[in-house]
Amino acid sequence: MFGKLFGFLGKDLAMDLGTANTLLYTRTEGIVLNEPSVVAIDQQRNTVLAVGKEAKEFLGRTPQRIRAIRPMKDGVIADFEVTKQMIAYFVRKVISGMSMAKPRIVICVPTGITQVEKRAVIESAQQAGARDVKLIEEPMAAAIGADMPINEPFGSMVVDIGGGTTEVAVISLSAIAYAESVRVAGDAMNQAVQRFMQERFQLLIGENMSERIKMTVGSAFELPEPLSMSVSGKDMVTGTPKAVEVTDSEIREALQDPVKAIVMAVRKALEKTPPELAGDIVTHGILLAGGGALLKGLDRLITAETGLKVTIDSEPLTTVVRGTGRTLDDKKFYSRVYVN
Repeated sequence: MFGKLFGFLGKDLAMDLGTANTLLYTRTEGIVLNEPSVVAIDQQRNTVLAVGKEAKEFLGRTPQRIRAIRPMKDGVIADFEVTKQMIAYFVRKVISGMSMAKPRIVICVPTGITQVEKRAVIESAQQAGARDVKLIEEPMAAAIGADMPINEPFGSMVVDIGGGTTEVAVISLSAIAYAESVRVAGDAMNQAVQRFMQERFQLLIGENMSERIKMTVGSAFELPEPLSMSVSGKDMVTGTPKAVEVTDSEIREALQDPVKAIVMAVRKALEKTPPELAGDIVTHGILLAGGGALLKGLDRLITAETGLKVTIDSEPLTTVVRGTGRTLDDKKFYSRVYVN
């Protein structure tokens, strides 16, 4: 698939540079890359050993000289140099011969990002080989990707739950009328599961296992049928391997705090929304996007807390990058949505 793009000069790319995953989109091919935002580095030689899917397998399994790094934290760059190398690797994987091809890139960023953080994203992309970089806010990209009528004079609410941040925004006339951003999302849920397993079962588990638990039996609302799974880890008391059985009700308890923070962000955004736009949201409801939208029962919980209809996008993991990519098709129409 990637070979077909060889030698195409000036290829436009859309990038969802996420805390958990990075996705790349081209106008001709659609989504061409979806890999974890992880880089494995040999610290002795100061060289990159692996990026993306292969590097994620290194998490929690590396010898001392090798470090698996997630260079994005809370939706923004935490390690500039490693992020630059990661972007360059992904772009080269999509477009061969980067020394010849200098793509234009549109990158989505959180609404709460500072000017310094914006500059770090732009410089990382430029140093990775981009000749022009535009930024778009994540909830705006999600609204475009979900086919919401962003240019109409009525309010639409989108909740984008990624790896590092949850973005809640009310959009009208191609602009964000009100936004609420909290640095609580998928990663915070994983950490909550890890803490719960330590406190309840005296069991140490890794990041990949906590994510697997969340995806398999995690929920925000009582499920029609109970779920359970076996979890393996290290006994904190004896230091030996150990396996326990966990249920959906236990993991729902573990996820209470991050889920509550997300619901509170939605409620606060609704409270701050102008009356006319709030009336529109009553009619059209709330859209959920991002990987966190897949947490079982989250839509039902938000409905119970707000009384509003909640819809999950058909492909929530790719909503943001699809919306970012659509801005490439008609730059004049979407020019107002860029934030730089």
